[in-house]
Amino acid sequence: MSATATHRFKAHPEPGNLPNALPEPEIHDLRLEAVLGVLGDPLRLFIVQRLLLDREAFDHTCGWFGIDRPKSSLTHHFKALREAGLIRQRQYGLERRSHVRVEDLEERFPGLLNLIAYWPAHGVPLVEK
Repeated sequence: MSATATHRFKAHPEPGNLPNALPEPEIHDLRLEAVLGVLGDPLRLFIVQRLLLDREAFDHTCGWFGIDRPKSSLTHHFKALREAGLIRQRQYGLERRSHVRVEDLEERFPGLLNLIAYWPAHGVPLVEK
């Protein structure tokens, strides 16, 4: 894919009656240095890439990713991604579900998600299936 090509990421329709999103930056408050800073961690880069390229539903729980890390560690990584504005999270009872803020990020930083989606992520420990 060329550097100027735009990839259409897997889209799933937004279901009705969604819980409110957890606190996140408004689109005009998204900062490139915050987005790039949070993606400096290979695990966070992997999470965003998986949501962009492999999603099977509108949003996913942290267990869907198959990452071999304690839940407290994953919670920290997802919170960092949300606070940087990369993902939107909603609380469904006892679980949080996440998806990438594709439209917001494409509007604020055109083309950035294509770069993120195909950047090599290394060193992510996955659970063997």
